[in-house]
Amino acid sequence: MNQRTNDLSRRLEQLESERDALALQLARLQDANAERVPAAVVRRLAAGEAPLRVWRAHRGLSLRALAATAGISPAMLSEMETGKKEGSVRTLLSLARALGVDLDDLVSWQE
Repeated sequence: MNQRTNDLSRRLEQLESERDALALQLARLQDANAERVPAAVVRRLAAGEAPLRVWRAHRGLSLRALAATAGISPAMLSEMETGKKEGSVRTLLSLARALGVDLDDLVSWQE
């Protein structure tokens, strides 16, 4: 019985080590797939530039292209980028989806 207990204990340690190795591999894969935000984007956001404009430029979209994708007018997007209008939560969600960012990424760092 003592030998069997030792064998089970060793097997349990082996399985725990394998689980930990798999968890580490999964974490590395998830980190590798995470988007890296360039320092230039971070600097622009930290300097107080309009997040919509910064993300739109980073994604290489024209004002008209982003507006069309989000289902709003270019004039509305322009006014949101310049701070003349805030835009509804629904509009901001559409823009966030179109830009591939979280909703909170569209909030100014200066507020």
